Amino acid sequence: MADAAKGTVLVVDDEPTILDVVGRYMEQAGYETHRAADGTEALRLAAEHRPDLVVLDLMLPGIDGIEVMRRLHEEPGAPIAVIMLTARGEESDRLIGLRQGADDYVVKPFSPKELVARVEAVLRRVSPPDEEAPPIEHGPLRIEPATRSAFLDGEELALTMREFDLLAYLAAHPGRVYSRDQLMEAVWGEPFFEDTSTVTVHVRRLRAKLGDDPSQPRFIETVWGIGYRLRP
Repeated sequence: MADAAKGTVLVVDDEPTILDVVGRYMEQAGYETHRAADGTEALRLAAEHRPDLVVLDLMLPGIDGIEVMRRLHEEPGAPIAVIMLTARGEESDRLIGLRQGADDYVVKPFSPKELVARVEAVLRRVSPPDEEAPPIEHGPLRIEPATRSAFLDGEELALTMREFDLLAYLAAHPGRVYSRDQLMEAVWGEPFFEDTSTVTVHVRRLRAKLGDDPSQPRFIETVWGIGYRLRP
C-alpha cells in the first residue's frame, strides 16, 4: 500500500465529471488515486500501480467493466477489491457483477462521501490479518486467517476477498445458523443493501468453488426459511 493508513485506489469511469469528482474525493480522503476513462487504460494502470481497490463503472467503452474485473481477478498476487458503479434500476448488471466477484456496488447517482465510506469499509476488511490467528479446519477444508488463504484437499481455492470473509465467518462458527441479514452485517460490515441477494450470490459462488452440491452439501447448508450454516 502507498500509505500505511490508507491505500491505492483506481477510479474507472468514462464520464469525465464522475472521474474528476470521485478522484478528488479519494485524494482528499488520503488515498493515492489513479484515473482511467476506459477498460484498456484501467488494466494498464492496474498492472503498473497494483491498486488495493478499484472503483469500476460497468458501462465502459471497449473492454467493459465485467471483463476488466474478470481480468483483474485472474492476475497473480493479492486480490484487488472492486466496488462497482451501476445505473439505477440495472439490477441484472449488479447481480452479474456480484457473481463475478465484486465486493460492493454503488448505484448512480451517488454521494461521493458515501462512496469514500464504502471504500474505507471494504479496505478495513482486508487490512493486514492477525498473524496469531490459528487455522480453522473442517475435514478437508483448511482456512488460514493469517494469510487469508483457504485450501480444499490441499489445493488452494481462488476466492475473492468477500468470498473468503464469508467462508471464514461461517467456518469460525460451525453449526450456527445465520440469516442473510446477519451475514450482511457481520461480513459486509453493515446492512447497506436494499436486499440480501448478494449473500445468496456469494454462497452460490462459494459452493461452486467448494464442489458442494446444494442438495447434499458437505460444507454450506441452507436452513430453509432462516439462512445458512457451515456443517461442523
